[in-house]
Amino acid sequence: MSANASKRGPGLLERLEAGPVICAEGYLFEFERRGYLQAGAYVPEVVLEYPDEVSELHRTFVRAGSDVVEAFTYYAHREKLKLIGRENDLEAINRKALDLAREIADDTGALLAGNICNTNVFLGDDASRTAVRAMFDEQIGWAVDAGVDFIIGETFSWGEEALIALEAIRATGKPSVITLSIHQQPQVREGWSPAETCRRLEAAGADVVGMNCIRGPQTMLPEIRAIRETVSCHVAALPVPYRTTESEPTFQSLRDPDYPDPPGGRPFPTALDPFTCNRYELADFARDAHALGVNYLGVCCGAGPHHIRSVAEALGRTPPASRYSPDMSKHAFLGTDKQLKSANQQYAREL
Repeated sequence: MSANASKRGPGLLERLEAGPVICAEGYLFEFERRGYLQAGAYVPEVVLEYPDEVSELHRTFVRAGSDVVEAFTYYAHREKLKLIGRENDLEAINRKALDLAREIADDTGALLAGNICNTNVFLGDDASRTAVRAMFDEQIGWAVDAGVDFIIGETFSWGEEALIALEAIRATGKPSVITLSIHQQPQVREGWSPAETCRRLEAAGADVVGMNCIRGPQTMLPEIRAIRETVSCHVAALPVPYRTTESEPTFQSLRDPDYPDPPGGRPFPTALDPFTCNRYELADFARDAHALGVNYLGVCCGAGPHHIRSVAEALGRTPPASRYSPDMSKHAFLGTDKQLKSANQQYAREL
């Protein structure tokens, strides 16, 4: 264990044995909302162009209750960078993202996680198997150099690609978190159910398996229940904070009858606001998932710090941001504090 890792305290598996671990995700959407990242391309150029903003968001998520600082290397792989003509910045983006995350993790005592994800080039043939393994190996190598505590492989819709990612992570000896993204079809692209895919991942040595992104709380929880009943390792559940339903199970499939013609012809990704879950819905999901025996919890694309704080509080935590959790008793018109003017409370009936 490195000196920096020892500063960060117990590792992932020790923390999971002791209780829930919260991981804030959703950097792509949050930086797009703030004007530092382009929707569509979704490449983390902000790491090089506005590094202070990245550090600030890491720190804000930890303050809200995240136990993990996840290096913002999601989609910082060759295929995505080639798309925007920045493949030559591949190593620079990865190393800078890891440095920024490590600084905050060391300062706060949070865990430091490396990150790889779906490559969008995997097709199930030998050529793409070789290509994705090479892409994983180079990103994972930089993460190991940075002294990460564990490595996340996420948003896989191909089970085999997830298994290749796991193999690459296991070669480093680092703990692994492997999560699937399940689209409208209720299985990965090979036709395996999420539970069956997670069973295969556990058999291949994954430390944590589960789901992240794509599905909101309502349509992710049933799959998480099936996964928890199938595997004996730790389970991860990180939904998007949007009100997906049985008929519209993913945030890409959501449609708004009151606003049928957003740019691109669908609410995803820039007109999802009407579907956003409130903080209490995310708290309910965290409680429900934890009651199933799920200990690795978080929120993915669309997450804000208030969502993470609500997850933390639902699990019995009081992170620093809880100092400012709502107390409507002090509201000038809607409050009940005896110091408030009764005339305002009477007037509140007309609000």
